[in-house]
Amino acid sequence: SAYRLCIMRKLPSVLARTLTSGTSTSPGLPDMSEVRSKLRDIVGASTNWRDHVQAMQERKALHTLLAKRQEDLPPRRMKDSYLEVILPLGSQPEIREKYLNVHNSVRFGRILEDLDSLGVLICYTHTKQEMQQRSPLSIVTALVDKINLCQKIIQPDCDIKFTGNVSWVGKTSMEVKMHMLQLHDGDYSPVLDATFVMVARDPENKRPAFVNPLIPESPEEEEIFKQGELNKLKRIEFSTASLLKMAPTAEERNIVHDMFLNTLDTRQEREGTVSFRSRKLPPNSVWMEDAKLKGLQICHPEERNIFNRIFGGFLMRKAFELGWATACSYGGSRPFIVSVDDIMFQKPVEVGSLLLLSGQVCYTEKNYIQIRVHSEVYNANTREHHTTNIFHFTFISENEVPQIVPKTYGESMLFLDGKRHFTAVMKEI
Repeated sequence: SAYRLCIMRKLPSVLARTLTSGTSTSPGLPDMSEVRSKLRDIVGASTNWRDHVQAMQERKALHTLLAKRQEDLPPRRMKDSYLEVILPLGSQPEIREKYLNVHNSVRFGRILEDLDSLGVLICYTHTKQEMQQRSPLSIVTALVDKINLCQKIIQPDCDIKFTGNVSWVGKTSMEVKMHMLQLHDGDYSPVLDATFVMVARDPENKRPAFVNPLIPESPEEEEIFKQGELNKLKRIEFSTASLLKMAPTAEERNIVHDMFLNTLDTRQEREGTVSFRSRKLPPNSVWMEDAKLKGLQICHPEERNIFNRIFGGFLMRKAFELGWATACSYGGSRPFIVSVDDIMFQKPVEVGSLLLLSGQVCYTEKNYIQIRVHSEVYNANTREHHTTNIFHFTFISENEVPQIVPKTYGESMLFLDGKRHFTAVMKEI
């Protein structure tokens, strides 16, 4: 099975720094609602939608607090940004309902929202200036590099603990490593590891802004920092080799050609009239065009983040739920999430947008289903469509699933892209 024991990377062994004197059951540990209210305080976000324009105007004045050079900012250590947060599903049953799915386990989409909020708060903790109550930085999620799970099912009635810290820093970007653990028989056991990349921008979220450098303090931390550097290089390499920029490799071209030959009508071959046009589906297969689902979301003010754009965690939850439904209807049984990787946030989504989501099965192998969810906003006034995100999810189904078969060249490229993502995930786990 792909679910392996998570080896928790050595984190700075420091006590969690409390954000507020928490009301949660673990003494001193804040819960997710405190994380969100803390974020609102840091940027001065209004809880009333009607005041959002004025709140954004007030942020303009913070421009003067931005550093002109990274060297002007005090370096920070990994333990300076280390946070622990509790999700008290066991001790506070009243919050359980929001996290519950029909299979009586935890909704993974909600966990994605929590990870997104926590990642942003960790970065604000790293960049905090002692004398200032409000941060001049707008910190937003640029990329979910990867989330790997080692538990198939997350229990709905046991406390969850999130931990995390900044693990690598560039000039204007930060990598955050987070871990999620769940309480079983008095011990917290690992559920998932997540790596997010956040970017810092000016108070109006228009231009990049410098962040505090990070100083590793031990060989373990040196290793974690080096891994962050490698992750960055890997992303550049993956993007450079994108099928939108470069032709498939020789091996990939052979795969596509073999699949194509496999769909030609052999009856015609016997009659000596084989045609490129006449295609038939091989046994136990599904055409790619028949393995997609679409969804529409109206983006209401309720889903806004502290900068009055649509919250990235909400977009991830909606994309995940559509991806899950696509995998469920394709495999005919309950799918379990194995990995999330390479989610690029290309454009912010404005409140009031029409969000169009499209889920596609793009690669299958044994019990595994690789899903790609494409999200775009539609502007009803200009009638224009803009891609905002591409999401990649790897699911495992209870039973073996049919083979997905592309018919067109475009679908073949989606198939190869899905195969690349799947292969990268399998290497990790």
